[in-house]
Amino acid sequence: MATATPRQRRKDARPQELLDAALALFVEKGFAATRSEEVAARAGVAKGTLYRYYPSKEELLKAVVHENLGVHIAESAAQAAQHEGAIACLLREMMQAWWAKVGHGNAGVVCKIMMIEARHFPDLAQFYLDEVVTPSQNLIGGLIERGIRSGEFRAVPVEATVHLLIAPMLHMLLHEHSFGEHDLCHHSMSAEELLDAQMSLLLHGLLANPA
Repeated sequence: MATATPRQRRKDARPQELLDAALALFVEKGFAATRSEEVAARAGVAKGTLYRYYPSKEELLKAVVHENLGVHIAESAAQAAQHEGAIACLLREMMQAWWAKVGHGNAGVVCKIMMIEARHFPDLAQFYLDEVVTPSQNLIGGLIERGIRSGEFRAVPVEATVHLLIAPMLHMLLHEHSFGEHDLCHHSMSAEELLDAQMSLLLHGLLANPA
């Protein structure tokens, strides 16, 4: 098999380099204030090269959302589909894994950007709803329904329980990527410890026969 040339390897890496440059600028300046030519310059390519991969700035942000959030949700859905054990254990592991990926990395920054910009860009808001919000709610809601059908969970209101699971993580995410960046608030507990306490309280309320 022929070995890829340095030029081919550079070309293959270019989409990711453009996404990395775009995310960095979106964080620094905001989506609305970032110009496409700035993304191209940050990535070290011509503006025409950027448009070859991403025809508009909106398409670029959609790709950033998919790469940093959509992919992780799809992976979690695949894991859930193969899971055969207790749903409570899977929910705890999944929420902890999501925080590890979203809370400290680029994915969390993408969430913050969308919360800021969504009201000004309705098409992007709809994309985020379809790519991130609805799939994640369906995934968690499906697991809760599985737990109810199996008798592991009580017959709780599914939609409300989904929001109770997600809301604390969103709160921690916004803090982490806002006040947390300036170290203004000093907590005696880590985000991981807070998440563990939340899951213990909520799962105890979900279980039909809590130990």
